[in-house]
Amino acid sequence: MRREVADAKRVVVKVGSSSLTRPDGHLDPERIRTLARLLSSLQERGVRVVLVTSGAIAAALGPLGLRRRPRDLETQQAAAAVGQGLLIRHYADAFAEHGVTVAQLLLTVEDVLRPKTYRNALNTISRLFRLGVVPIVNENDTVATHEIRFGDNDRLAALIAHLVRADALLLMSDVDALYTAHPDTPGARRIERVDDITALRVDTSRVGSKVGTGGMRTKLQAADIATQAGVSVVLGHADDLERALAGEPVGTFFVATRKRRPRRLLWLAFAAEPRGALRVDEGARRALTTGKASLLAIGVREVEGTFAEGEPVEIVGPDGHPIGRGFVGYSSADLVREIGHRSDEDGHRDQRPVVHRDLMMLSEQ
Repeated sequence: MRREVADAKRVVVKVGSSSLTRPDGHLDPERIRTLARLLSSLQERGVRVVLVTSGAIAAALGPLGLRRRPRDLETQQAAAAVGQGLLIRHYADAFAEHGVTVAQLLLTVEDVLRPKTYRNALNTISRLFRLGVVPIVNENDTVATHEIRFGDNDRLAALIAHLVRADALLLMSDVDALYTAHPDTPGARRIERVDDITALRVDTSRVGSKVGTGGMRTKLQAADIATQAGVSVVLGHADDLERALAGEPVGTFFVATRKRRPRRLLWLAFAAEPRGALRVDEGARRALTTGKASLLAIGVREVEGTFAEGEPVEIVGPDGHPIGRGFVGYSSADLVREIGHRSDEDGHRDQRPVVHRDLMMLSEQ
């Protein structure tokens, strides 16, 4: 038994589009009812549950007369606008059969990059927990740019699991486990347990189903994010969700590192789009990577891009290789006047760290 899952007090369940639809690509209400029954049962036992769901665009295929998921961004967003209401209506009705109220949260990348909206999302989910409501999260496909995505809802689910300090994340789709190669490949073997994602040698080149957006690569990225946040992960088939929640050995189990990190730093590493870059000298690179130093202006040699104070930037070594990321203490305009100068020089005595150590995430951390 996987006690980490069976005994979890906070659980995030992500279900992909292919697990909510019939073979013709249309939404399957019976699958939604089954999912609502299982998660309502958890809720009744006192487990706090977040559902991360795909399916908004799939829900709109029938009403819009579309044969398959649209490829252009404009039609994707239009379909999401139609399908989002249909999807949450199905969920609300299905959970209501068990006396459970649900709430819809639509997020974009920008929502989790900005400190205010980041805290608002956390506060909203926390309040919903206290009210006994199940939050249902989806990416806001109607306004999201970057081709509608966090990478797909797998990564979003992992980041939400980190946000709410979940004990377990279940990534459920139409694939029953992680394999050494695509399951259709002769000789492919199921992997039951992963202790170190970085040591994996698997083929993730083939994409997911025609109604979904994710493939195995995004699921591994999600598992990496979650396990680094101290969250155990099960990757499995949606039909095995009940057994997975009970801790039975279905799918692939990813062991958490048990190393909780500050919320903002893990999101910085995996979600943030840097607004610029700071090229540092060898002394600064060495101080950052071998010690516990903050990045000071004296060690910065070049500022790239335009950014405001508090925005995420990439830190690059003298050889051009990334060292890490951090929340910068200056705007780009102010920083160019400080770089290369020490805090004991006239005109620069009010210097503060360019990137404070507590607001930095190095690549090897």
